[in-house]
Amino acid sequence: MVTMSEVARVAGVSQSTVSHVVNKTRRIAPETEKAVKAAIEATGYVNDGIAKSLRTGKTNSIGLAISAMSNPYFGEVVHSIEKHLSDLGYSLVLADTHDDPERELRAVRDLLAQRPAGIILAPSADPHEALRQISRRGIATVLLDRVPEQLDPTQPIDAVGVENTEAMSQLVQHLAGRGHRRIALISGRSGLRTSIERTEGYLLGLERSGIRPDEDLIRDGHSEAGPAAQAIKELLALPSPPTALITANNQMTIGAMRGLRELGLRVPADIGLAAFDDFEWADLFDPRLTVMAQPVEELGTLAAEMLIQRLEHPELKPREVRLAPRLIVRDSGGSRN
Repeated sequence: MVTMSEVARVAGVSQSTVSHVVNKTRRIAPETEKAVKAAIEATGYVNDGIAKSLRTGKTNSIGLAISAMSNPYFGEVVHSIEKHLSDLGYSLVLADTHDDPERELRAVRDLLAQRPAGIILAPSADPHEALRQISRRGIATVLLDRVPEQLDPTQPIDAVGVENTEAMSQLVQHLAGRGHRRIALISGRSGLRTSIERTEGYLLGLERSGIRPDEDLIRDGHSEAGPAAQAIKELLALPSPPTALITANNQMTIGAMRGLRELGLRVPADIGLAAFDDFEWADLFDPRLTVMAQPVEELGTLAAEMLIQRLEHPELKPREVRLAPRLIVRDSGGSRN
């Protein structure tokens, strides 16, 4: 059986260089890579991934534990992660956490049983036990989308997400600038870091706009379409209903629009609407939706890059990166001026 060391001898390079070419774990000079590939063809070497996993205790796969993979937002993030990792020779193993701590823990345990090289996790509202299981195994980890308040400097865990507070404040100020004073928020699932930060941003935007907050105008949409539609009906039944509303993710935007249609209300003639998350089809609606667009492709690519960096340099201190969303003003905000 041809070994990697024999390939290295024929190519005139080190065995580690052959390993990087075979496993695509580091960029190699084109001339060197060409020589290694020629030696592989000449010797008939076959990379035995199973044997490698038995020796190292890890495979060439990356585990991705994420909630609501049917959500278009997460679907785009997954696609970006998979593309980047595939280009580097890694395969992606998906597990759906359903944003539930118990199912998240089962998903993480299932992934760990497959001996992944690393894990990317979009954490639930209470990911502590899942993270403890990962830490016990010393698996390189990147937290995606939901960034914790503070990373443990003793654990090899990085985090990447978007800036939520300032972005949501901008959405509120945009609607206030169009004359709206009764601005409602349909927030995400309680306890999620994104939900907390976006609610904080909503309150900050009201303060900056000189608007007194009203607890009746904040409703929990549970990050899903159905509860968001119900929240719309509750909001519009108030003695002093909102003139504009903000939905804190794309699934809730769909639910809110369904609820408004069922009530016979038009956007923006009867009520203004702005949404956190862009859609591929957001500018095809009539009216076109005003949104805070998250850098979805960049988010997924960066999560994958940070994990690879962690695998190559496990001594790195934990890192947190926040990407800036972008306000796209279209027609749905309406005006009370």
